[in-house]
Amino acid sequence: MKVPLLDLKPQYEQIRAEVEPVMLEICKSQAFILGPKVQECEAAVAKYCGAAHGVGMSSGSDALIVALMAEGIGAGDEVITTPYTFFATVGAIARVGAKTVFVDIDPETFNIDGAKLEAAVTPRTKAIIPVHLYGQMADMDAVMAVAKKHGLAVIEDACQAIGAEWKGRRAGSIGDYGCFSFFPSKNLGCFGDGGMVTMQDAAKARKVTILRNHGMDPKYYHHEIGGNFRLDALQAAVVTIKLKHLDGWTQARQSNAARYGKLFAETRLVEGGKVKLPAAKTSRHIYNQFVIRAENRDGLLAHLRSREIGTEIYYPVPLHLQDCFRALGHREGAFPESERAAKETLALPIYPDLTEEMARWVVGSIAEFYGC
Repeated sequence: MKVPLLDLKPQYEQIRAEVEPVMLEICKSQAFILGPKVQECEAAVAKYCGAAHGVGMSSGSDALIVALMAEGIGAGDEVITTPYTFFATVGAIARVGAKTVFVDIDPETFNIDGAKLEAAVTPRTKAIIPVHLYGQMADMDAVMAVAKKHGLAVIEDACQAIGAEWKGRRAGSIGDYGCFSFFPSKNLGCFGDGGMVTMQDAAKARKVTILRNHGMDPKYYHHEIGGNFRLDALQAAVVTIKLKHLDGWTQARQSNAARYGKLFAETRLVEGGKVKLPAAKTSRHIYNQFVIRAENRDGLLAHLRSREIGTEIYYPVPLHLQDCFRALGHREGAFPESERAAKETLALPIYPDLTEEMARWVVGSIAEFYGC
């Protein structure tokens, strides 16, 4: 049986009757940049996230960059984050000229270890970027406590976590900024690149709004140097429509995760230590990915692909060991939990339309590999 890691075609068929007329409407209007569709999307996403303001962005990567710019972070400043995340998190810090200070991860959640944050703060620290990896929020109590003590900005990298919650509060509503990606593979994805920054503070929202459009306010009057980080109306319209379905899709992902738990329990894989399932430690895990730890991970990866089961390694090389960040001076062994995760983890299909038959094929194929 062929089981893709992600299949968006069933989702498109579900929303096709809603999306296509709106896209045609925008094409007829020829109003493609910003405008009412973007404003509608900003209001809807902000409300969903429990934030007062939302500013549409060209991507999640640009959302991170703009949040750093809005805080005036640049050369000589330090930003704390995790080495176990997608490149964009640290790429944004480098792009504004600041220095990344890494803190290792909690091995249970794969998120930044809150107990190690305090030791990473220096007089040059200006912000913390907690990454809510795989759809589960980082320890925001620890993050906010350190930030408050030292007067630091908090920029939530929530690109994989829209709708996730920490003690009942949504991703993007706790820190100074929440940064989201609408890349097509995300739980809430558009038909290209797109993103958003959410905020509670009106002054910060105004600054982000100005920065995303070359620092203009009004047109052709530039108070500071911004960039072209605007969200397209077409992408905004798609996000707004999909947002109405998001909770249903999230519930399906959560049900698929629970099903995996039951199917693995029928084997001896977890009990025997061959496989470790992801731990849901927060009040709402939205399962952007379902990531297991596996003995002989690379062998299992090859076996599953030979059975036409889609899998992926998120991420094979932690950022402190990437060539482009060599100047930070880190060597292998500097962040052991991140390095161990890079060697042991494997993502299994978890998308909403995954069937029970598909899930059984996945777990059965894993059991076959280990002889269980």
